[in-house]
Amino acid sequence: MSERPYPVQARPRGNTADAPPVEVKRSEKRVSLWASLDKPLLVIVGVLLSVGAMMVYSTTFDWSLQSRGSSTAIFLQDHMRNVVIGLVAMVFFTLVDYRFWRRFAPWLLLFTVGALVAVLLFGDNTFGARRSLISGRFQPGELAEFTVVVYLAAWLSAKNTKPESFFGGLLPFGILVGMITLPIILQPDLSSAVIIGLTAVMMYFLAGARLWHLGTAFVAAALIGAAFVQVNPYAQERVASYFASLNDPTRANYHTQQAIIAFVNGGWLGRGLGQSEQKFGFLPAPHTDSIFAVIGEELGVVGAAVVVFFFIAFVMRGFAIARRAVDPFGSLLVVGFTLWVAIQSLLNIAVMTAVIPSSGLPLPFISYGGSALLVLMIGVGLILSVHRVSVQREANATRRQDGAHYARGWGDGRSRLPRTSSR
Repeated sequence: MSERPYPVQARPRGNTADAPPVEVKRSEKRVSLWASLDKPLLVIVGVLLSVGAMMVYSTTFDWSLQSRGSSTAIFLQDHMRNVVIGLVAMVFFTLVDYRFWRRFAPWLLLFTVGALVAVLLFGDNTFGARRSLISGRFQPGELAEFTVVVYLAAWLSAKNTKPESFFGGLLPFGILVGMITLPIILQPDLSSAVIIGLTAVMMYFLAGARLWHLGTAFVAAALIGAAFVQVNPYAQERVASYFASLNDPTRANYHTQQAIIAFVNGGWLGRGLGQSEQKFGFLPAPHTDSIFAVIGEELGVVGAAVVVFFFIAFVMRGFAIARRAVDPFGSLLVVGFTLWVAIQSLLNIAVMTAVIPSSGLPLPFISYGGSALLVLMIGVGLILSVHRVSVQREANATRRQDGAHYARGWGDGRSRLPRTSSR
C-alpha cells in the first residue's frame, strides 16, 4: 500500500492518556519586513545620506542663487528628488528576492556593453570626453560598475565555473572585464575603469582564484594603465604633477593644492557648517568630486574622521551580511557591492588628501548625483534582500528544530522520530 503523510502529533509528558494530541505545524511562517531588515545598515546609509544632503546644500546655495537668482536650494531640491527615487528603488529591490535577478544578469551585461559602445559613437562630448547619453542624464560607466558586480556574482557562483582554472576561470574573467573596461578607458574615464577592475579582481579572488591569478590581473591592469598614460597627455600631466608634489606640495596641480588649503583652513574642528571659503570658485566641482575637502574645511579633521568611520562601518556590516548569505550568489553579491563602495570612497578620499593622483570621482552617498546615487541605492536594496532571505531561512530552521524537539515528548518519556503511517 502507498504511504500517506500525516501531521506529526505529540503527547505531553505525564499521565495524560486521554488528552488530545497536539499537532506540530510544519508550515513556514513569514518573518515581518521590519524584523528582517538590517537596522545597522539602514542607520549607516541614513547618516551618510543626511551628511550628503547637508553638504550638497552647503556647496550649492551660492551657486543656486547666482544661476537661478530666486532660491538657494535649487540643487538641493534636485538632489533630494534623486534621493527619494533612490529610496523607492532600494525598497523595491529589498522586497524582491535577490535570486530573482540572477536570470537577468546576461541581459544586463549586453545592455551595458551596448550603452558603452553607444557613448563612444553618439555620446555627449564634454571637455574632450564622451561619458554620457541623453544630454548628460545617463552615464553608462556608472551602470557598468553595477553590472560587473551582478554578473560576476552570478557567473562565479555557477556550478560550471572554475575560478582556480586558467581556461575555465582566469581567461573568461579577463575577457569579461576587458570587454567592459576598454570602452570606458576610450571615453576616457580611467577612474571608473580602475574601480571596476579592482572590484572585479577582489570578487574573483574571494571566489576561489589562485594567488598567481591575482598577480597576473594586477600586472595586466598596471600595463594597461601605463599604456593609457603614455598616449594621453592629460594623464601624463597629472602623474607628473603628483610625483613632483611628493617633494614639494606647491608643485601639485591646482585641484590638489586647493584641497590641501581646504583641510589646512579647517584644522581639527573646522570653520563651521556653511563657512567654507574654498567652495566659492576655488575647488573644482565642490558638490561632487571635491565634497570631502569641503567637509574637511567646514567640519575639520574630526568631522572628516566621522564620515570615514561610517564608511568603515558600512564595509564591516556588508561583510557580516555576506557571511550569513544562504548561497554563494548572495554572498558574492553583497561582497561585490561592499567592495565597490569601499574602493570608490577610498579613492575619492585619497585624491582629496593628495595620496594618489587627482581624478574625478564622487563620494558615495554624499556627492550630488543622479544615476550614480540610483545604482548605489539599488545595491543597498540587494544587500538588504540578501539579509532578509538569510533571516527568513534561519527563522524557519529554528522553528523546524523546535518542532522536532517538541515532537519528542511522549507518555513514556522516550525519544521517537516523527514518521509517516501506512495503511
